[in-house]
Amino acid sequence: MSRTRPNPQAQQNPFGVARATVEFVERVSPTFVRVTFGGEDLREIGNPERTLDQRIKLIFPPASGELPRLADDADWYAAWLAIPEAERGSMRTYSIRDLRVEPDGATRLVVDFVLHLAPGATGPASLWASRAAAGDELLIIGPRRGRLDGGGIEFEPGEAAGVLLAGDETAAPAIARVLEELPADARGIAFIEVPEAGDRLPVAAPAGVELRWLPRGEALHGTSLIPEVLAHLGERAEPAIEDVAGEELLWETPQYSGLGEEIGPRHDRHDRYYWIAGESGVVTTLRRHLVRELGIARSQVAFMGYWRRGVAMKG
Repeated sequence: MSRTRPNPQAQQNPFGVARATVEFVERVSPTFVRVTFGGEDLREIGNPERTLDQRIKLIFPPASGELPRLADDADWYAAWLAIPEAERGSMRTYSIRDLRVEPDGATRLVVDFVLHLAPGATGPASLWASRAAAGDELLIIGPRRGRLDGGGIEFEPGEAAGVLLAGDETAAPAIARVLEELPADARGIAFIEVPEAGDRLPVAAPAGVELRWLPRGEALHGTSLIPEVLAHLGERAEPAIEDVAGEELLWETPQYSGLGEEIGPRHDRHDRYYWIAGESGVVTTLRRHLVRELGIARSQVAFMGYWRRGVAMKG
């Protein structure tokens, strides 16, 4: 009688916990602070060949400054929740802007933080980033090196002939990383709405992918992004931004429907694949036009509400 050998990976959470140390802090624009993390634990975190829009979790220290101790196992999240709230710190979701692995395996993980420093708009992540200095520590929960089965990546264009990416400043790091991982012969366009003209950052996009930075000034999120995207698609309408107060964040991909819609078969061959993320009302407005009015198939699109205006996001 043969016995099936246990698969160690199957028993291990595909995401690992790393205690990371700040090595560099750079104010790269009026809105963005770039923080480079290092540390021995990061040698086992992240996949530099397939980062794309990978989501990770950051745990910031509580008021005491002492990070919680979390075992690097399958139950890290339950263990974190079991810690008294005043002691466990704050958790937020971010994207990896860059992941560099040296020949000796030393790893540096880069995160671009958006600074929300207006009175009443500053959360624990933005406040931490505004004060970050070399030697500071936090916890990073990210995919284990070599594990691609844990999720957190939504950019899946299949065999689409072209791509369209759109988002606000919270989606800018993910869009930039995706553009830098696209094949050299990729074609398409990307729109990034930012608060100021000075927030335009260098991005090594393929020659065939146009990148448009859209400063909005003091206007509401989406004021520049929505009409630019729709005009590119041949629509001249400037619709009002959807009111999504009280609703769950929009999250619709070819594999998942947060709205509970039926998901049909996936078709990878399209003229264009759409990836849109940022403020949930803005994303919802664009979704209505693309899917309902332009008839774009759900298998061509990923719509992700990263945050909602007027609501402090958690987790």
